[in-house]
Amino acid sequence: MMNNETKNAEGNSNQTIDSDEKYVELIKAVYQNGLTALKMHFDNVEGQVTNKEIYGPVFVYQVKDESNNGYVCGFFLHELVTKFQSGSDPSGWMASFFVELMRTEGGKLLPKAPESEDEAKAFIDKVLVPQCIAAVREEFAPQDVHADLAWNEEHKGMVFEAGFPEIKDGNNVCAFPLHALYTHFFLNRDPADLVIYGLYKIREEHGIH
Repeated sequence: MMNNETKNAEGNSNQTIDSDEKYVELIKAVYQNGLTALKMHFDNVEGQVTNKEIYGPVFVYQVKDESNNGYVCGFFLHELVTKFQSGSDPSGWMASFFVELMRTEGGKLLPKAPESEDEAKAFIDKVLVPQCIAAVREEFAPQDVHADLAWNEEHKGMVFEAGFPEIKDGNNVCAFPLHALYTHFFLNRDPADLVIYGLYKIREEHGIH
């Protein structure tokens, strides 16, 4: 004889299976939508879905030019879902990353990630952080912009912080976990874009255009 607890346990496991299946369907649908979107702009498109521990599914697409050179770029599930649902030309948005990559002649595959902690630290100090600082300052020049590493209690780790010292009232700083910028870089995405977008949001909040 089944008691209520057994029924509830069965019901819960069925719900989990249903939600797992829906999740798999969502991944497949988003992957297919990405392929279709890019094929509107490029003839030769391939893709795959990989899994990142912190970010979940990442959709990695490769586009080849007429000389068969490959250009690779990765996208996150949440950003693709948001773009496809917004109806604001997701195919043009996705294609723009490849158009940018194609300025590099001979192809641009995913960069090789550092293999040790020391290599990763050197990459962050010598490449990632200086690149983000330079891009942010260039974007908002001649305005004074604070941009540097900082310790964040909430994240219990280092973040990249940027802000406007001239804004005295309210929020004037945005911060991003280093792993977010790091992951963007190794998907052939410009990590500085995250920071620049955050800074424009701050300006918007303060009515600065």
